Amino acid sequence: MRTVRTRVSALRPRRLTTIRGRLLIGVLVLLAAGLVGNSIAGAVTLRTYLHHRAEATLRESGDRVHRVLEERPQTVNGRQLATLVEPLLGITVIDADGKVAGQVGAGIPEAIDGLTAGRPDQVLTLDGEKPAPDLLALRIPTAGLTITISHQAVEASAVILTMRTDIDRVTVADFISGQATSVGITLVLAFAVALLILRIGLRPLRRMADTADDIASGARDERLPVHGAHTETDRLAVAVNNAFDAQARAETQIRDFAADASHELRTPLATISGWLDLYNQGGLSAPADLDRALERVDGEVGRMRLLVEELSLLARLDAGRPLNSRPVDLRRLASAVVQDAQVVAPDRVIDLYAPVPASVHGDQPRLQQVLNNLLGNAIQHTPSGTTIGVTVEPTATHVRIRVTDHGPGIPAGDLARVFDRFWRADAGRGRAHGGSGLGLAIVQAIVHAHHGTVHVSSAPGTGTTVTVTLPTQSGRDEPPTPSTTDRPDAP
Repeated sequence: MRTVRTRVSALRPRRLTTIRGRLLIGVLVLLAAGLVGNSIAGAVTLRTYLHHRAEATLRESGDRVHRVLEERPQTVNGRQLATLVEPLLGITVIDADGKVAGQVGAGIPEAIDGLTAGRPDQVLTLDGEKPAPDLLALRIPTAGLTITISHQAVEASAVILTMRTDIDRVTVADFISGQATSVGITLVLAFAVALLILRIGLRPLRRMADTADDIASGARDERLPVHGAHTETDRLAVAVNNAFDAQARAETQIRDFAADASHELRTPLATISGWLDLYNQGGLSAPADLDRALERVDGEVGRMRLLVEELSLLARLDAGRPLNSRPVDLRRLASAVVQDAQVVAPDRVIDLYAPVPASVHGDQPRLQQVLNNLLGNAIQHTPSGTTIGVTVEPTATHVRIRVTDHGPGIPAGDLARVFDRFWRADAGRGRAHGGSGLGLAIVQAIVHAHHGTVHVSSAPGTGTTVTVTLPTQSGRDEPPTPSTTDRPDAP
């Protein structure tokens, strides 16, 4: 259910700074650059083609004139000459005195003689310079050729073949104008189509933003929609949902932790308060009763002190405080812990297998606490007389410690929670033995602070094995072997 909320999306950025705007501008810029570049290349190619075609036509006509001149003396009239050089637009005849004797075609300036003088058999390009229009000119010497123009025979010293190219310039200009119109229409259509596609394509992001607004406004159970299409938006939605789930779990853990801590402190405080009330009401007048009350109060204060110290240790480990690291021989450390445990529980058989030294770089008091907690759990939660085994095995890069008992084991449904703080498989029995439910949580935190792993395997009726893997100094940056894992529910 959607709630009334102050939407984050109400503060919308300008369109050009949105993903849709940037994508749209990027697509249009790329499309415009491609279309304009293609149009420019087309115009240049067209202009070059037209120029080369006109020049080739002019040279072919000049070649035909040269073939006629090889059969001299020849006499041709103007019509024959025009047919000979067809489809040229202009012919200028220069007489023996170097003057223009006649011209065939329109728009040919008389100055063409001066512009081509001294450059026979060369195609000249005249780009609109006065007094000539845009044209190509080819001057061909014609000594021995007599041309009849306007019923008058002229002994020609040269003929100038010309082709106007201003029509080609107009053609190129019309092509550019047409291309510009086409580019404009294409960009408008592309803008409309791209806007529609982006609106449809970015619709999942808009829905994700709306759902995120709902979650931020308090709808913590909602999640971003995932359509299962393995698209980028689905991957983003899954990642964000996982982040929301992790945050929800963290908040739940914090609430549970605060509730459990307050509950653990409430019990000894209630006991102390009860004895104090009994004393204030005069119910502890006898010295023996007073001594018993003080003993109980001292015991509860000790429980509270231990709980506070354990919570403080967990807080320091969670904060990543640096450890007081130095070389530690785990074989000697395990031997000392086993000896202490046998003093505390003389009815237990504790077998230690540590054939060779096993050194790691770590905080010795904290590592000793790990062994104490594991061995203490094995003693507390197994029947009297149960054998307990402690194994210390070094490898090239790691040291593996196993604490194994043959007790009743842990149900499969409880394995996933053995490292939870304040969790007990049997809460009543744990308190009877003074446990706070933080032993394995402290073990896990200390092992993680040493870049190691801890794993619990158990089955009802077969006992429990806790495996701790710690890197040696040389293996600090290498991962543990696949046989160890952090997941308590791993097989």
